[in-house]
Amino acid sequence: MVASPGSKYMSPQEYLEWEARQEIKYEYIDGEVFAMTGGTLPHTTIALNLASALKSHLRGSPCLPYMADAKVAVSENGPFHNPDVVVSCDERDKQAIQFLQYPCLIVEVLSPSTEAYDRGAKFTSYRRIETLQEYVLIDAEKIGVDCFRLNDRGLWELHPYEAADEVHLTSVDFRFPISLLYENVQFPM
Repeated sequence: MVASPGSKYMSPQEYLEWEARQEIKYEYIDGEVFAMTGGTLPHTTIALNLASALKSHLRGSPCLPYMADAKVAVSENGPFHNPDVVVSCDERDKQAIQFLQYPCLIVEVLSPSTEAYDRGAKFTSYRRIETLQEYVLIDAEKIGVDCFRLNDRGLWELHPYEAADEVHLTSVDFRFPISLLYENVQFPM
């Protein structure tokens, strides 16, 4: 993410109207807008692999998967984020046009420039969403997934996955080999 140069404070409504006319996507945090930097081809491939598998898995269920252009609102006043993949099973999101508010699963594919933010401030923000059950971070430079899952005591637990593991997303009851995420992904040598 990159702060928008010369930006001034925007209300949530001003942001939503302004951002809809922009060629690139922006996130909105505390009245400021931040340009979403372009991802790499491995980043895009990983997100698409997961979104495609989720679409097949969820077909016929009340849950719908979305990709990067699907904005998630922590509240109606923001922050507004653009996760790589998001799933909502909540009926209230079925009529949404501009943003989702009730996701059960949010996935971010990590890049070196955003990893600290995705693990820190963004996760803190997402935890304010009452319907969120899992937050998944996928490494785009090596095989690895960190799944943060809300337990029955209201605490977030880390469930890490490595090469050859089977990933289990309990929020949507989906099990798959971690290799599915990395299909057609070439890592830098």
